[in-house]
Parts: sequence; structure tokens; C-alpha cells
Amino acid sequence: MATTRLDRTKVARTALDLLNETGLEGLTLRAIAKELDVKAPALYWHFKDKQALLDEMATEMMRRMSADFLADPGPDWRVAIRTSMRGLREHLLRYRDGARVYSGTRFTDLSYAAPLEAHLRTLTGAGFTQPAAARAWVTAYSFTIGYVIEEQATGPDGDGGEGGEDEGDGGGEGGGGLAARAERLAAYPLAAAAGEELFHARDRGFAAGLEAVIAGIGATLAAPDTP
Repeated sequence: MATTRLDRTKVARTALDLLNETGLEGLTLRAIAKELDVKAPALYWHFKDKQALLDEMATEMMRRMSADFLADPGPDWRVAIRTSMRGLREHLLRYRDGARVYSGTRFTDLSYAAPLEAHLRTLTGAGFTQPAAARAWVTAYSFTIGYVIEEQATGPDGDGGEGGEDEGDGGGEGGGGLAARAERLAAYPLAAAAGEELFHARDRGFAAGLEAVIAGIGATLAAPDTP
């Protein structure tokens, strides 16, 4: 057996690498131990269960994001939110089931604190109250994570498949492509026509949704004299 000293970060990084092969359901402590060439009980010294491992994996993802794009949001709150949420989505999409791994976890260190503080400072500097700044951030953050969870769950073609932007002929809700979906929904023409927007062009859909969120934040949370 390998004698390399294990630590939580090494295990989390190995788990993130393995995630793209196994997906979240197939990611087990036993599989990670095999990848590290150790016996599974060795991992229980660091993680009492899979949730504890997911917490550390999400924290490692945050460390990488903090070093990449979250640390310096700049003075314009709209640009800051737009840039950070695009970056968050990009990072989550690097991992199979990345958004599911990331959501609902508890960070194991304070790597999130500095970028959060910087973004809240940008918002309060633009005239948001402290509660409104926090609400603005979490609203955009929740939209992004939810969008990517759905995006990864249904696949880029809306039918649970794999592949790149706009590949395949999926149409969700039973599959068979948009044409088959439209045929099933012949009595509901608006719902049928919505298929393209719902299941294809994920990048465009995310950008449009994020702009709607930003506009809503500006309309409901910003101070009246905020530019």
C-alpha cells in the first residue's frame, strides 16, 4: 500500500478528479481510497461520512474560485455580480454534478469570507444597505446554483444526455427531441413553443436570466439614488 501521508485537502482533490468519472452517486469513500491506493478505513480518520467529504470538496472548489475570480469584484456592483456569477457557473460546470456537490454544504474553512466581504463592500459602497447587499448577493448566488443543478441534471440538450452546448436532439419531458415534444403538446401551443428556450441554448438562457436577476436587484433592493 502507498505510504503517502493523507490529509483532507488531498482526499478532496482526488474526489473532485474522480467525480467526473463516477458522478455524485458513484462517488464513494471506497472508490476514493482505491484511487489513493489506501484502504477505505484510512479515510474515516478525516471524514466521518460522505457529507463531511462533500463539505471539504465544496470548500476546495471555493478555494479555487477565490483564487480565480472572486477576490477582486471592482467598484461596479452590476459588473461584479455578472462576472462572479458567470465564473461560479463556469467552475461548477467543470465537475460532473458539480452544483449538487457544492450546494447545501458547509465550508470547512474561511476561504469564502474574503471574497464575500469584498462583494458586500462593493454593494454597500454603491448605496445598498447591509441587509439589502446580503440579499442581493444570495439572490444572484442562488439563481446561479439552481440553474446549474437543473442544467447538469437534464444535460445540455434537456434530455439527460451528455455533450456540448446545443448538441443532440433532446426536448426533455420524455425525450425524442423538440419536434416530438411539440407534437405531444399540440394542444398547448405556447408551452410547445417554449421548448427551444427551456432546453437548448444554455449559455444564452443563463445570461438572460442573470440579467433579469440583476435588473430585479436594482429595482427592488438598491437605494433610490443608486446609479
